[in-house]
Amino acid sequence: MLTTAHSRQHHAFEKSPNHMKNIDRKLQQAMSHAAGSKYMQRIYPLGIQRSSSNLTLSSLSLSQNSNDSSLSSSNSSWEPKVPLLYGGTFSPWGDVLVSLERRREDDKASDHDLEGEEDFDCSEPGSLHRCSWITKNSDEAYVQFHDECWGVPVYNDNRLFELLALSGMLIDHNWTEILKRRDMYREVFADFDPSTVAKMDETDIAEISGNKELKLAECRVRCIVENAKCIQKVAKEFGSFSGYMWGHVNHRPLVSKYKHHKYIPFQTPKSEAVSKDLVRRGFRLVGPVIVYSFMQAAGMVIDHLVDCFRFPECVRLAERSWGITNVAA
Repeated sequence: MLTTAHSRQHHAFEKSPNHMKNIDRKLQQAMSHAAGSKYMQRIYPLGIQRSSSNLTLSSLSLSQNSNDSSLSSSNSSWEPKVPLLYGGTFSPWGDVLVSLERRREDDKASDHDLEGEEDFDCSEPGSLHRCSWITKNSDEAYVQFHDECWGVPVYNDNRLFELLALSGMLIDHNWTEILKRRDMYREVFADFDPSTVAKMDETDIAEISGNKELKLAECRVRCIVENAKCIQKVAKEFGSFSGYMWGHVNHRPLVSKYKHHKYIPFQTPKSEAVSKDLVRRGFRLVGPVIVYSFMQAAGMVIDHLVDCFRFPECVRLAERSWGITNVAA
């Protein structure tokens, strides 16, 4: 009976190709939105957890069409995770669409809740005023990263390579998890020296991916090694990886002046342009969202909230490095 019903359903789809295309397009759009929402939880901090929902900053999610992979390049991808959304089956499509549409409705409801939300200060009396996603429950490594690194302009090739690699790890982990293992990553990747990492062979890749403490899949390690090779090529062409990356922003940090975390984007036209050029040059794990996270961490974009104590400090660092004037006015 089930077999007969399934056959009729399959036959109906074959008779209506346009209907099938419409469903497939809706499915891809819904999956893109669902995957994006899941990924955003890893970036912020640099996330904000709301007690009423396990979604984070969903109002900042940009609409993504079915042809745009904002999380990573086609080489790096979510393919292993797609069967989880499909429930391991090809049909019926309707059940998948209903499930994903419900997720989209939940996201919209969360966004509506945030619209009327007042900004609040989670810091202790007398303490430094930080960005609102830093709370009294934030991990020490995460707070230190916010206070000392995030938004500080970085020009050293090794450090830029490190931040690009760490940002790519956001596809599997959040910032807190990554930062806790930062020293271990530096050790196995030779302090992120591109020339050394580029020489890593299959044995090295297998050894690193086999280290359970690092929690890096073989494909992720391979991406880092391939990116090191790409950095070497870029350095030959532009003099340094730093010169190439900073050239995308005219060698001047882009200073934002956001007063509330909900206005901070996940990607921008600039990060999309940088991502496209990186992919063209062979880089992997460099989708627009990952690239924007990298730009924030490397100080190419200063996205500290204006009332955070780090905002004026990072702006001063930008002014001192490149002679920028009046950016904080």
